[in-house]
Amino acid sequence: MRDRLRSPPQHSANRFGGGINRVQSPWRAQTIPYISITFASLLPVLLMADVMPVLPPLGFMMLIGWRIMRPGFLPLWVGVPLGAFDDLFSGQPFGSAILLWSIAMIVLEIIESRFPWRGFWQDWFTAGLALVLYIFLAMVVSGATLTLPMISAAVPQIVMAILLYPLLARLIARLDLFRLARARRVG
Repeated sequence: MRDRLRSPPQHSANRFGGGINRVQSPWRAQTIPYISITFASLLPVLLMADVMPVLPPLGFMMLIGWRIMRPGFLPLWVGVPLGAFDDLFSGQPFGSAILLWSIAMIVLEIIESRFPWRGFWQDWFTAGLALVLYIFLAMVVSGATLTLPMISAAVPQIVMAILLYPLLARLIARLDLFRLARARRVG
């Protein structure tokens, strides 16, 4: 009789959210990074100046952020389709983001293999350097003549991109928690 009173009821684990019908959604786990990158590629279209965009390249920032936060998740070839999507909406010549995003993925893979243990400051430096190089190389690939006024117009965009990276890393961490959260499975 005493053993029966001490043993917890069989349904208590289910009543408090443990165990049954709580698994990660495979669809959500696989698509959240790609959806967030494509959505971020669409955002700079909303604020476009005459010569160049006002917002930094948010799609590229999101790609770099996901690659740095989850090193093995995105394959190396993902720069091609996501870069093509970004080229369709960024106003750059078609193929520029494909080339630059693919090169960035390869370089980040090399950095990851050389320095597997990094901290936030090294990640921020890596992302900032990648963003500065991407913005300048995107201007070169676009065929525009690089003049001092053109470069000075890109400086606020570069500063904004570097300063927004910690907020973007936090957003990616939240999206990653949502991506890996357990969901109720019906059936």
